[in-house]
Amino acid sequence: MQLPFVKMHGCGNDYIYFDCLKHTVPKPASLAKQLSDRHFGIGGDGIVLICPSSVAAARMRMYNADGSEGKMCGNAIRCVGKYLYDSGYCKKRQITVETASGIKTLQMQIAGSRAVGATVDMGPPVWRPEQIPVDLPGARVVGTPVKVGGRRYEITCLSMGNPHCVVFLPAVEQLDLVSLGRDFERSGLFPQGVNTEFVQVLGPDQLRMRVHERGSGETLACGTGACAAVCAAVAAGLCARNTEVQVQLRGGALTVRYAPETVYMTGPAEVAFTGTAEV
Repeated sequence: MQLPFVKMHGCGNDYIYFDCLKHTVPKPASLAKQLSDRHFGIGGDGIVLICPSSVAAARMRMYNADGSEGKMCGNAIRCVGKYLYDSGYCKKRQITVETASGIKTLQMQIAGSRAVGATVDMGPPVWRPEQIPVDLPGARVVGTPVKVGGRRYEITCLSMGNPHCVVFLPAVEQLDLVSLGRDFERSGLFPQGVNTEFVQVLGPDQLRMRVHERGSGETLACGTGACAAVCAAVAAGLCARNTEVQVQLRGGALTVRYAPETVYMTGPAEVAFTGTAEV
C-alpha cells in the first residue's frame, strides 16, 4: 500500500505528515517506528496524522519515534495549520486544531499564497504535581531540589499538554543529553515519562534551551518545551510575565509570551519534501 506524505518541520523538529482526511493510515504506532528511523526510513521525530474533526478544522494525532502516542506538539501543530491552509482545506488566518490536550487556536502567518508560520494559543500551564504528573509533594514544583543520576538538581515541573521538567544551568551546549535525559526518564519521579528542558538564561527576554523528549530523545526543537521553559523562568523571577521571550533552540528560535490567562508561542512551519511511503 502506498501513502503520500509531507515531511515538515518547525525549527528542525521534523515529522512525517499523513492526510487522513483522504486516506486511512494502518497501524500508526508501528509505522512511526518504521518511518522515523533516519537510516532505514524516511527519518523524523515521529509521524502526524491530520484527521477529520467535528469540533475543529482538523484533529492532530501524533506518534513519537518509538511508537508512543503523544498528546501535543507545538511545532507539529503549526505544520498542521500550514498544511490545512496551503492545501485549501481551511483558507483562513485563524484555524482551530483538535488535539488530545484540547482545541488549539492558530493565527496563521501568510506570505503570498502560503502559510509560513503561526502563533498558537497553547493554553495555560498546569502546575499541580498530580496533574503533570510528577511524584513530588506540594501545590507546585518550582525550584525543588532533587537527586537524579547521583547529582543534585533544582527542577521546575509543569504540563503544557504533556509533562515537562525544566532545569536551569549556567551553560547547556556541552551537556551529554543522551545520558542526562535517560537519567531523568528513569528517575521514578515521572510516572508517564517526561520532556526535560535544560535552560541557560541569556537575559531577561532570551533563553537558550536543549531538550530531551520522551519517546524521541534529543530533538532540535520542542514547542511545548519552549513554553514550559518560559513559564518556569517567570515562576523563578528570571523573566517577566506577559513579555515576549526568545527561546534559542538547536534548530532555530521560538518566541513565547506567558500572558495572564494563557501562553502564546510563535514560530515557523516549513515543508522539507513530499513523497510516497510503502506501508
